[in-house]
Amino acid sequence: MVDERRVRRLLQAVTNDLTFLAARRGQDREAILADEDRLAAIKYVFVTAIEGCLDVAQHLCAAAGWGPPPSNAGAMRLLADHGVLDPVLGEEMARAVGFRNVLVHGYVSVDDRQVVAFLDRLDDLQAYVSAVAGWLEGQPRSD
Repeated sequence: MVDERRVRRLLQAVTNDLTFLAARRGQDREAILADEDRLAAIKYVFVTAIEGCLDVAQHLCAAAGWGPPPSNAGAMRLLADHGVLDPVLGEEMARAVGFRNVLVHGYVSVDDRQVVAFLDRLDDLQAYVSAVAGWLEGQPRSD
Protein backbone atom coordinates (compact mmCIF):
# COMPACT_ATOMS: atom_id res chain seq x y z
CA MET A 1 0.00 0.00 0.00
CA VAL A 2 1.32 3.42 -0.96
CA ASP A 3 2.21 5.55 2.05
CA GLU A 4 0.75 8.80 0.79
CA ARG A 5 2.06 10.81 3.72
CA ARG A 6 5.61 9.61 3.08
CA VAL A 7 5.36 10.33 -0.65
CA ARG A 8 3.99 13.83 -0.05
CA ARG A 9 6.78 14.53 2.46
CA LEU A 10 9.38 13.44 -0.09
CA LEU A 11 7.74 15.50 -2.84
CA GLN A 12 7.82 18.54 -0.55
CA ALA A 13 11.54 18.03 0.04
CA VAL A 14 12.10 17.85 -3.73
CA THR A 15 10.04 21.03 -4.15
CA ASN A 16 12.20 22.75 -1.52
CA ASP A 17 15.32 21.68 -3.41
CA LEU A 18 13.84 22.99 -6.67
CA THR A 19 13.15 26.33 -5.01
CA PHE A 20 16.82 26.53 -3.98
CA LEU A 21 18.00 25.62 -7.49
CA ALA A 22 15.56 27.98 -9.22
CA ALA A 23 16.84 30.87 -7.10
CA ARG A 24 20.30 30.25 -8.55
CA ARG A 25 19.11 29.94 -12.14
CA GLY A 26 19.22 33.69 -12.65
CA GLN A 27 22.63 34.20 -11.08
CA ASP A 28 25.69 34.99 -13.14
CA ARG A 29 26.97 31.66 -14.44
CA GLU A 30 30.63 32.67 -14.47
CA ALA A 31 30.35 33.80 -10.85
CA ILE A 32 28.84 30.42 -9.92
CA LEU A 33 31.63 28.57 -11.73
CA ALA A 34 34.26 30.68 -9.95
CA ASP A 35 32.76 30.03 -6.50
CA GLU A 36 33.58 26.46 -5.38
CA ASP A 37 31.24 26.66 -2.38
CA ARG A 38 28.26 27.83 -4.44
CA LEU A 39 28.94 25.22 -7.11
CA ALA A 40 29.27 22.47 -4.50
CA ALA A 41 25.95 23.51 -2.94
CA ILE A 42 24.22 23.38 -6.33
CA LYS A 43 25.65 19.92 -7.04
CA TYR A 44 24.56 18.66 -3.64
CA VAL A 45 21.03 19.99 -4.01
CA PHE A 46 20.73 18.42 -7.46
CA VAL A 47 21.73 15.12 -5.87
CA THR A 48 19.20 15.42 -3.04
CA ALA A 49 16.41 16.50 -5.40
CA ILE A 50 16.95 13.56 -7.72
CA GLU A 51 17.42 11.21 -4.73
CA GLY A 52 14.03 12.36 -3.44
CA CYS A 53 12.47 11.54 -6.80
CA LEU A 54 14.16 8.12 -6.69
CA ASP A 55 12.89 7.46 -3.17
CA VAL A 56 9.36 8.19 -4.37
CA ALA A 57 9.77 6.01 -7.46
CA GLN A 58 11.18 3.06 -5.50
CA HIS A 59 8.40 3.34 -2.91
CA LEU A 60 5.65 3.47 -5.53
CA CYS A 61 7.10 0.50 -7.45
CA ALA A 62 7.29 -1.59 -4.27
CA ALA A 63 4.01 -0.48 -2.69
CA ALA A 64 1.96 -0.83 -5.86
CA GLY A 65 3.40 -4.28 -6.53
CA TRP A 66 4.98 -3.44 -9.87
CA GLY A 67 8.01 -5.52 -9.04
CA PRO A 68 11.52 -4.43 -8.26
CA PRO A 69 12.90 -2.17 -10.96
CA PRO A 70 16.11 -3.34 -12.62
CA SER A 71 17.81 -0.03 -11.78
CA ASN A 72 17.07 3.44 -10.53
CA ALA A 73 16.50 4.60 -14.09
CA GLY A 74 14.29 1.55 -14.52
CA ALA A 75 12.15 2.74 -11.60
CA MET A 76 11.36 5.90 -13.55
CA ARG A 77 10.47 3.84 -16.61
CA LEU A 78 8.21 1.61 -14.50
CA LEU A 79 6.34 4.70 -13.33
CA ALA A 80 5.81 5.58 -16.98
CA ASP A 81 4.72 2.02 -17.80
CA HIS A 82 2.03 2.29 -15.11
CA GLY A 83 0.77 5.73 -16.06
CA VAL A 84 2.25 7.73 -13.19
CA LEU A 85 4.51 9.57 -15.65
CA ASP A 86 4.08 10.05 -19.35
CA PRO A 87 6.69 8.11 -21.36
CA VAL A 88 8.70 11.18 -22.36
CA LEU A 89 8.95 12.35 -18.75
CA GLY A 90 9.88 8.82 -17.69
CA GLU A 91 12.85 8.91 -20.06
CA GLU A 92 13.86 12.43 -18.98
CA MET A 93 13.81 11.29 -15.36
CA ALA A 94 15.89 8.23 -16.26
CA ARG A 95 18.44 10.67 -17.73
CA ALA A 96 18.25 12.77 -14.56
CA VAL A 97 19.18 9.62 -12.63
CA GLY A 98 22.24 9.28 -14.87
CA PHE A 99 23.18 12.90 -14.10
CA ARG A 100 22.85 12.12 -10.38
CA ASN A 101 25.08 9.06 -10.81
CA VAL A 102 27.78 11.19 -12.42
CA LEU A 103 27.61 13.69 -9.56
CA VAL A 104 27.64 11.05 -6.82
CA HIS A 105 29.94 8.40 -8.21
CA GLY A 106 32.14 10.40 -10.55
CA TYR A 107 31.95 7.73 -13.28
CA VAL A 108 33.12 10.43 -15.63
CA SER A 109 34.56 13.79 -14.87
CA VAL A 110 31.88 16.32 -14.02
CA ASP A 111 31.68 19.24 -16.40
CA ASP A 112 30.80 22.13 -14.11
CA ARG A 113 29.41 24.10 -17.05
CA GLN A 114 26.92 21.30 -17.66
CA VAL A 115 25.94 21.31 -14.00
CA VAL A 116 25.19 25.01 -14.19
CA ALA A 117 23.36 24.52 -17.50
CA PHE A 118 21.09 22.01 -15.75
CA LEU A 119 19.69 24.93 -13.76
CA ASP A 120 17.74 25.69 -16.95
CA ARG A 121 16.25 22.18 -16.95
CA LEU A 122 14.37 22.12 -13.67
CA ASP A 123 11.05 21.71 -15.48
CA ASP A 124 11.44 17.93 -15.71
CA LEU A 125 11.86 17.61 -11.95
CA GLN A 126 8.90 19.91 -11.34
CA ALA A 127 6.81 17.94 -13.84
CA TYR A 128 7.74 14.78 -11.95
CA VAL A 129 6.51 16.25 -8.66
CA SER A 130 3.27 17.37 -10.31
CA ALA A 131 2.70 14.04 -12.06
CA VAL A 132 3.19 11.99 -8.91
CA ALA A 133 1.01 14.36 -6.86
CA GLY A 134 -1.69 14.13 -9.55
CA TRP A 135 -1.45 10.36 -9.59
CA LEU A 136 -1.81 10.26 -5.81
CA GLU A 137 -4.98 12.34 -6.04
CA GLY A 138 -6.51 9.72 -8.31
CA GLN A 139 -5.80 6.85 -5.93
CA PRO A 140 -8.43 5.53 -3.52
CA ARG A 141 -7.96 6.73 0.05
CA SER A 142 -7.29 4.21 2.78
CA ASP A 143 -8.69 6.21 5.70
